[in-house]
Amino acid sequence: MSTSTVYAETGEFAVNDLAAGSEGTPDQKRFTPVQRPELAYTPEVAAATAEAYEKVKDFIPAIEWAALAPLVFAINKLKKERNAVILAHNYMTPDIFHGVADIVGDSLQLAKEAAKTEAEVIVQCGVHFMAETSKILSPEKTILIPDMNAGCSLAESITGEDVRKLREDNPGVPIITYVNTSADVKAECDICCTSSNAVQVVEAMGTDKVLLIPDQYLAANVNNQTDVDVLTYAGSCEVHERFTAEELREYRDIDPDVKIIAHPECPPEVVAEADFAGSTSHMIDWVKDNSPEKVMMITECSMADNVAASTPGVNYIRPCNLCPHMKRITLTKILDCLVDMSGEVIVDEGVADRARAAVERMINLKN
Repeated sequence: MSTSTVYAETGEFAVNDLAAGSEGTPDQKRFTPVQRPELAYTPEVAAATAEAYEKVKDFIPAIEWAALAPLVFAINKLKKERNAVILAHNYMTPDIFHGVADIVGDSLQLAKEAAKTEAEVIVQCGVHFMAETSKILSPEKTILIPDMNAGCSLAESITGEDVRKLREDNPGVPIITYVNTSADVKAECDICCTSSNAVQVVEAMGTDKVLLIPDQYLAANVNNQTDVDVLTYAGSCEVHERFTAEELREYRDIDPDVKIIAHPECPPEVVAEADFAGSTSHMIDWVKDNSPEKVMMITECSMADNVAASTPGVNYIRPCNLCPHMKRITLTKILDCLVDMSGEVIVDEGVADRARAAVERMINLKN
């Protein structure tokens, strides 16, 4: 890959490993940084971003959109030049989710859909394990993450070495890993699962006991839905673990008509208080299918804003918690990574091969 130097006075780049006048290889040209576009809220920008603003106008004031729209415009133009697609997790802010994303959804859904595209570059608007999953399923593509520090408390709660120790302590017990883990962890496990198919994966192992790592609450919620003995690991999501059953009961006392839907990363007592529990995608589907008058999403804050744009008439009550890691991803950082092709995510080939096997075992399970 070419390296570059930015000149502060002009904002122009010099590509260090290409001689002046050299055409370079296709990869070198693709990775060549470009001049950062000027950002101004012009009539052209306003017109080009009007459709996006219509979706987010209830969440973003017009005066704020005037600052965001030039970024949206520049990103959408540059991603076409880079032959790039932008993946946005459901927890991204509305300006990203509705303004620049090509594919939206939960982490595995994003990686699977991106692998089907003809794009050479994938910009992962999410956290680091999601970018790794995209690289695992699209090894030939360049995967960029706008902020390398966008981590995950759950993914960081366990390492590959921890999994090896668990296997040593539990011989013969299948180890299932939630997709919200690093490539290194996936590579040490027998199969992956998502929050929506965890019960199916657990029962597909054909054993009376499994280890489901690392989310202790997901594992406990699955354990309540199957006769298989589901062993847990002491990991958790810092967003979902903060919700309490008492909090939900208080909301119901205030408004008995509200429908409460929760993510299975919440503690079991929280899930027990909900009208529905499911993955981010299943929560969205539930709202669209049921059209409740008032709904409370027990998950990350931005998700309700993103769903609200496509479910008019539903009143969202937001007792949400912010994910500080997801919020590291901003329009400015997305533009920067496309300008200079920074934040490339690399996964060791051997690790990727073993992790891919665990993901594909899950994908290939019969419904």
